Amino acid sequence: MPVDQSGRFYEAGRPIEVDGGLAVRAQRGKIGEQWWSRRFVDWLEGVCQPGRLARGRTYARKGQVLDFALAPGRVTARVQGSRPVPYQVEIRIPAYDEAQWTDITEALGSRALYRAALLAGEMPHEIVELFTDLGMPLFPSELDISCSCPDWGIPCKHGSAALYVLAEAFDDDPFLVLAWRGRGRDTLLDDLRGTPEPDEEMADPLAIEEEPLDDRLADFYAPGISLGRLRERPARGGTPPELLLRALDPPPVKVRHIPLVDTLRAAYRDLGKAEE
Repeated sequence: MPVDQSGRFYEAGRPIEVDGGLAVRAQRGKIGEQWWSRRFVDWLEGVCQPGRLARGRTYARKGQVLDFALAPGRVTARVQGSRPVPYQVEIRIPAYDEAQWTDITEALGSRALYRAALLAGEMPHEIVELFTDLGMPLFPSELDISCSCPDWGIPCKHGSAALYVLAEAFDDDPFLVLAWRGRGRDTLLDDLRGTPEPDEEMADPLAIEEEPLDDRLADFYAPGISLGRLRERPARGGTPPELLLRALDPPPVKVRHIPLVDTLRAAYRDLGKAEE
């Protein structure tokens, strides 16, 4: 039997069914398709209590999350439980300040790979290493979660449900990962466009200076660069079929409480699969 925050036992009832909630698309198996949302979910499932996460997945798949909002360093959500009034969930992480984002933007803009991918609406794998090298991790190492429910667990099933819905939202818009850290898509892309064009020769991580053969006979078979820099990189995917939806401002229209852009996104993906 569950225990509330004061140490008293209470009876957990069946959640009230919701019509038009934010149900995740993955009704079975893993939640999250893209590498950045999978990275978030894998971390989540590695540090949180499995039982509450399992109940949270059930809530997320049933559409018990009514809505959520993301702001720098903060996500809020309403989750319908067994009581008439929905529970209020808040998930907090540190957001980077203006000076930190200036350093991040300059670093991103100086690398042709990152700059081109982000301007095309993609999230390159290597961006995680860049944030780590700057001492500002992209993904959080811990979460500060609160919920208005009586469950003492962190996260409770309501908080877990909100986290899974958030992970799938990352699937649809990778820039939400950056917005949570304090920089929205439009601002970041405008700032990137304002950075100097990177020197393509300097941007090549495998570029080495040519030397006459006679000068290299003694160390001809020695590697010209560190072998660690030759490690295999994950293949970058092609242009997502819903790229146009990411680039344009979403229309303020909802269909059965679901934003129109979410409905169109699924249709665009189906068209992309048919073309393949």
